Amino acid sequence: KDANAALLSNFEVYQLLTDLKQQRKESGKTKQSSGQQNLNTIMYETLKYISKTPCRYQSPEIVREFLIAMKDHKLTK
Repeated sequence: KDANAALLSNFEVYQLLTDLKQQRKESGKTKQSSGQQNLNTIMYETLKYISKTPCRYQSPEIVREFLIAMKDHKLTK
C-alpha cells in the first residue's frame, strides 16, 4: 500500500505526538528556528485537543480489535 495515502487514527497521532514530545524533552535543545517554533505550536495545540478525546485511553490492542470487528462491514475510506 502507498504509505503517503494512509489514514491515521487519533490514537496513532496521539501516540506519535507524545513520543515526539518526550524525545524533545530528553534532548534539551533550547535554540530553535522560527519554523521549528511554529511546528511546536501546531504540535502543542493538536496534542492539547486530542488529549481530551477517548483516544487517550486506547491501546494498540483496542484499535486492532475494533478493526477486526469492523472488517465484516466492508467499509471504505
